[in-house]
Amino acid sequence: MKTIHEQSNLIILRNTTEDDLDFVVQTERDLENAKYVLQWTKEQHRGAMEDEDMLHLVIEDSQTHNLVGYAIIAGLKNYDRNIELKRIAISEKNKGYGREAIKQIRKISFEDLNGHRLWLDAICKNHKAHRLYESEGFVQEGVLRECMFINGQYESIVVMSILEEEYRSNFKNR
Repeated sequence: MKTIHEQSNLIILRNTTEDDLDFVVQTERDLENAKYVLQWTKEQHRGAMEDEDMLHLVIEDSQTHNLVGYAIIAGLKNYDRNIELKRIAISEKNKGYGREAIKQIRKISFEDLNGHRLWLDAICKNHKAHRLYESEGFVQEGVLRECMFINGQYESIVVMSILEEEYRSNFKNR
């Protein structure tokens, strides 16, 4: 497993531990997050932590060290160097944690993991997330219509990505 410990003035991004799993499951079951994030069991998260093709990370407030979110990155072994931001969920909204986590994940993907493309998908009705991703350099690639059955209904998702060259030109030294 690759060890990650990235720190900014606002957050610390580090590998998830067994002790963090209750927080992770609780965060994705939060009423606001559950509308947009698939629900996994603790065992599924544990499996992602052990998977050599994934990074399961928690997000801490850098001052208080309280957990404020988590993220899962997949595709570490992808031959085409396509890294997927598989999941991100923040427990404390509107404090900048999500934006800062996206910046750190982007940096890890291109600088530490040697990615060529960082991509994600997001439920179409999650407009706040789309605005955040676009402001951080992600470009919409397309919509997969009603492809996921979440909370008893079919949802469409938008696929977004940022390429290595776009990152190096616009974000590397920020």
